[in-house]
Amino acid sequence: MPIEISARRRRDIVDALRRGVVPSSGLDALAVGLDRFTAALDDDLDRVAGGGSVFKAVRGEYGSGKTFFTRWLAERAKRRGFAAAEVQISELETPLHRMETVYRRLVEHLSTEQFSPSAFRPVLDGWIFALEEDALAGGVIAEDDAAALDRAVGDLLERRLGEISRSTPGFAAALRGYRAATATGDHHLADGLVAWLSAQPHVAAAARRAAGVKGDLDHYAALSFLRGLLTVLRDSGHQGLLLVLDEVETLQRVRSDARDKALNSLRQLIDEIHAERFPGLMVVITGTPAFFDGPQGVQRLAPLAQRLATDFGPEQRWDNPRATQLRLPGFTADALVELGTRVRTIYASPAVEARVNDDYLGILARAVTGALGGRVGVAPRIYLKKLVAEVFDRVDQFPDWDPRRHYELTLRADDLTEVERNAAASADDIELPI
Repeated sequence: MPIEISARRRRDIVDALRRGVVPSSGLDALAVGLDRFTAALDDDLDRVAGGGSVFKAVRGEYGSGKTFFTRWLAERAKRRGFAAAEVQISELETPLHRMETVYRRLVEHLSTEQFSPSAFRPVLDGWIFALEEDALAGGVIAEDDAAALDRAVGDLLERRLGEISRSTPGFAAALRGYRAATATGDHHLADGLVAWLSAQPHVAAAARRAAGVKGDLDHYAALSFLRGLLTVLRDSGHQGLLLVLDEVETLQRVRSDARDKALNSLRQLIDEIHAERFPGLMVVITGTPAFFDGPQGVQRLAPLAQRLATDFGPEQRWDNPRATQLRLPGFTADALVELGTRVRTIYASPAVEARVNDDYLGILARAVTGALGGRVGVAPRIYLKKLVAEVFDRVDQFPDWDPRRHYELTLRADDLTEVERNAAASADDIELPI
């Protein structure tokens, strides 16, 4: 499979795999078995770009590639002009029932194809520039007429944020204050207002007074701020926003009262999305089958269970990619070998190409899988880490090093995730020579 990818991105991908983490870009080159989802997901992105809103739930066991899937989707979305943000749900840092915290994390992790997190301020600056360009486009206002331009931009701002201004006037007021602060070079005030718009706590009172805003965000105001952000993204040339709420299954382990609040918040968010109250938004959550089907997860709240209900048959090949829930197929032994061949191509070393053939990739894949109790779905991360850091790197650097003679696979407890350690504990605790 030809992979058109720059040398720098190749290095970034290989370095990430060497460290055992999901690369931040170039994921199309590693996407094995995801072709079946692309047409339906591209249709969803088209709908969002047209002013609609979409909700999707991705289910898969630990190690099945949920994080890879959502980052792969985010990369596709950003190439199409979307902004994206990945928020890790947790009881202490980002509880799902406190939307003001979710919104804050969204802004902190906001990225676009041009800007890495946080892209919030570049988005605001791009929006202000777009307003000025629109105000000048009619040819009535001269570029050097600062007062007239200021009035015209202010009028545009109010019209485009009219609905949000009625429910959350502070958002428009803070944006107006931010535009004025940047125009006058008051960077301290601009920083304070960006922090307030980002739902950061403890914003200086002077900054809030200058813009005529009060207090901090609560749950309901955060939803209005999210609508305001979607408006800003659209007016600054972006197609929409992809928001990933990752590790939602952690709700199963929180106190019952907090869990019930979070599940109800998720139900409310789904209803808001289906009612098209967030035009330009696609929300994707991830969770394990136990979260969607077990008594401590979605099934605990009947209305939520009804909204997410999806009938999965015994054969995954007949799963409907347009359904609300998507079931990740997980890895097979053959898919693991195919992934190894793709990484070998990305590594782009003549020595590796010559001395690490497909047969050896299969040998290593079977060894790693065997060391993890035969659980192929748990194997990809550690397989790729061992393949890059312990095989490819040595073959590339030492001409007389032969992985068949000089390498034996060992799994250290401190090198494994909790799920990988549990899988390894089910296998014989011995070193596996390959």
